[in-house]
Amino acid sequence: MDLELLYLFNRTWTSPALDWTMAVASCVEVWLPFLILAGGLMLIFGSFRVRAFVLCAGLSLGLLDGVSSKSLKKIVGRPRPNDVRADVRMVDLGKGSPRILALGKPLKIKMARPSEKPVAGNSFPSSHVVNNFAAATLATVFFRRRGWVVFLPAALVAYSRIYVGAHWPSDVLVSIFLAVGEALLLFLIFDAIWRRIGPRWFPKTAELHPTLLT
Repeated sequence: MDLELLYLFNRTWTSPALDWTMAVASCVEVWLPFLILAGGLMLIFGSFRVRAFVLCAGLSLGLLDGVSSKSLKKIVGRPRPNDVRADVRMVDLGKGSPRILALGKPLKIKMARPSEKPVAGNSFPSSHVVNNFAAATLATVFFRRRGWVVFLPAALVAYSRIYVGAHWPSDVLVSIFLAVGEALLLFLIFDAIWRRIGPRWFPKTAELHPTLLT
């Protein structure tokens, strides 16, 4: 089933417009500067809840990417589809530095060339999926209905990772559940820490905002 779905998304349901869209969605270097800028503006001009969200999201993504994702990749050791299948399309933006300059250049689309040597397993979990769905989960926790919109770009990124041949469908599916669970757990930890240290270190702020959601 995993292979069939991979072929469906990666080879059958394709078009030039989708190639470009999915290549952009999968290229973190293109949209990361805009997210950093947005986060900075939210920290400067946002309310307490907005700032708490940005800080929780930043800490969560750092922990999940540095500890959870990278550690699990080594433990599981699952090769990417383009590392082991010669019939997988690899879709990527062209060269450009900074990366955003690649948007105006032709895409790089080629068939994978698996190495005869053993490859390091970097397929599970998908860091792209974990990071984006964790951020979407936290946005929903903090902003409820308005936060749900963040799941839309997160879903696009998740789909793109299969489309460009970087991950198996099962990698993406399990990574989604992993991200949601870890994000909720981290929020509970951060909120408990604030309840404990907030009144001691920031008494005036903690009086107005006894929890991160107030």
